[in-house]
Amino acid sequence: MTIDFLTLFPAMLQGVLESSILHRAQKQGVLRVRVHDLRSFTHDKHRTVDDRPFGGGPGMVMKCEPLVEAIEFIQRLDGEKARVIYLTPEGRKFGQGMARELGGSQRLLLISGHYEGIDERVREGWIDEEISIGDYVLTNGTLAGMVVMDAVVRLLPGVLGNEESSETESFGRENLLEGPQYTRPVEFRERKVPEILMTGNHAAIAAWRKEQAEKRTRERRSDLLEKKVEERETL
Repeated sequence: MTIDFLTLFPAMLQGVLESSILHRAQKQGVLRVRVHDLRSFTHDKHRTVDDRPFGGGPGMVMKCEPLVEAIEFIQRLDGEKARVIYLTPEGRKFGQGMARELGGSQRLLLISGHYEGIDERVREGWIDEEISIGDYVLTNGTLAGMVVMDAVVRLLPGVLGNEESSETESFGRENLLEGPQYTRPVEFRERKVPEILMTGNHAAIAAWRKEQAEKRTRERRSDLLEKKVEERETL
């Protein structure tokens, strides 16, 4: 997979791309990331990417010219066109299902918004999809783009090492929250590991873990269970 990242803050990505799963995926050749500085596509001495909104109002709006020039340049880099995604609080809510869906794309272009957003004409003519990672506003969309990138890449085949990890964790195959996990020591400050986990009975352990996952989901995110019921009823 190739991910192009268009941002005003390329330095923000450096540590993320050199660490953990994203770094491993690049070393394995599963992932290629190209970071593009939007200011590189300006043509004035001040490298201007924003201007005051027509009609007045607070803040600034990102201009058409550098954005469209950048998008068209990036689209010419490879034979296959990228799926162009704009990170904005107004977009479709991001979740694990969307991460899997995006993982099926060969190329993604993530566009990081800033200020009061981007000129509407860019959204109408050059953006394929708008994504929000939650009902809140960040300083800029680079942070949101990094969240989307990480969630998508860790689901690519071979990245995690153990393919079962993504199936049994929260929002995996069963769309449940992950249940409690334990490691050594067996007893810590009078708190013990549940006996079932030390029996070696894998079938019983699997049943216990599913029961605990359902219990935790019911207590903390009952909406996920309601969604599963709705999905079954529409089949």
